[in-house]
Amino acid sequence: MESRQLASKWLKTEALLSDARAAAHIPATRIYNSSNLHQMLNQYGFVVIKPVVGGGGAGVIKVTKEGATYRHTYMSRTKSFNDFDALMRSLASVKRKRTYLIQRGIQLAAVGGRPIDYRVKVVKTNGQWVFRSMVGRVARKGLFVTNLCKGGSMLTAAQGIGRSLSGRQVRSKKSEMRQLTRLCTSILEGKYPGIGQLGFDYGIDRSGRIWIFEVNTRPQ
Repeated sequence: MESRQLASKWLKTEALLSDARAAAHIPATRIYNSSNLHQMLNQYGFVVIKPVVGGGGAGVIKVTKEGATYRHTYMSRTKSFNDFDALMRSLASVKRKRTYLIQRGIQLAAVGGRPIDYRVKVVKTNGQWVFRSMVGRVARKGLFVTNLCKGGSMLTAAQGIGRSLSGRQVRSKKSEMRQLTRLCTSILEGKYPGIGQLGFDYGIDRSGRIWIFEVNTRPQ
């Protein structure tokens, strides 16, 4: 049987935010508009904007504010602006007409200066959810997105955690990601019956905290 697809990142985020245990691991997320962007940049200094529907790192833009300087990075190109309106005009030309989300940026633990995140895949088999894979993805040099289709490289989760944090944390961080995956899978299945596979994208920040970036119902 074909498993249910749910393309909207916003709907999946909203479902997870309904549970306080999952919500504690989700970076602040809002629908993209100028006032939300202005507020979040003032609050966090670093956000990521991404299409509500889309995958593979396509259309993901990093936006920062330092002092009075705004910057956005798309793929490996960074542009700087002296005022917010100029930033907004430039973003409009990069992001085109799609609906976007703004997510608080997280300073990820890194391997050799390159950010790393993790993809955990689960599949429903004979009525039971089974873990299929847990891998680390290191960004290509010069990029902030880790997607393999954008030149990222793959490690085992143990290698990634060991090299970006420490070997002592491998077991506990893998266990924590598994627990979070089970929790979020049950929340999403309760809200959207019929899903049969899920891919969770996790980041671990420099202090070792795990963040849920997004969930895919058609993980590559």
